Amino acid sequence: MATLIAKDLYFSYTKRAKPVLNDISIEIKPGTITALVGPNGAGKSTLLKLLQGQNKPDQGEISINGNSLSRSRSLVAIMPQRSSMNWDFPITVEKLVALGLVTQSDSQNKFVSYFKSFTNRGKSRTNRCCDIEATMQRVGISDLSKRRLDSLSGGQQQRALLAKTLMSPAKIFLLDEPCSALDPPSRDEFIKIIRQLADSGLSLLVSSHDWGDSLNNYDEVIVLDNEILASGTPELVQNKLDDISFVQEQSYHKY
Repeated sequence: MATLIAKDLYFSYTKRAKPVLNDISIEIKPGTITALVGPNGAGKSTLLKLLQGQNKPDQGEISINGNSLSRSRSLVAIMPQRSSMNWDFPITVEKLVALGLVTQSDSQNKFVSYFKSFTNRGKSRTNRCCDIEATMQRVGISDLSKRRLDSLSGGQQQRALLAKTLMSPAKIFLLDEPCSALDPPSRDEFIKIIRQLADSGLSLLVSSHDWGDSLNNYDEVIVLDNEILASGTPELVQNKLDDISFVQEQSYHKY
């Protein structure tokens, strides 16, 4: 189990640019799903990248179980938006999931070596295949292992991308708008899967456009618009925003 704590984060892309994030402090606890909501341009994806270590804050600190993020980065994994993937790439679901074994710090040579070893026989290959199969079963796509990516539905693609992310040794998972453009049944199925992951002790932060009753699927909610406007349980957050008429002013009702 792992707890991520961010304190007093500030970030801007250039020294002269207006800060994208201002004085951000959050805590992501084990066994919970936290929704990160806000309008486009609010800094949601930027915050996820800071928490995963892709970018460094201008000010502030991020720690995991009391250790700096730089020493614990392997405990955090980010699932990118589905739109960032090339789903026409001619590989199977099984091979996409296997890519999760190649960490971001791996060199190109290690990447090539991995795929050579994946096709070789032996105990190490057997162990890897078992891990891949177990992860696909975990998200309900083991029956799709030999399907090509371009033959999948949107919901199936999201689950395949989640399986790839889960192949990392991380305990904290940052999901960037995983339910975007999914139909209601696919969305409900995806939420059910990540709830099971949280129940197993993982920590999840989910960037989302959910609002209203949909927020009840989450344990905690953080409302972001370059700074934190509200945080807490779904009921607490909605009451706070209603009290200050923030929903109407910022058009959150459309979510």
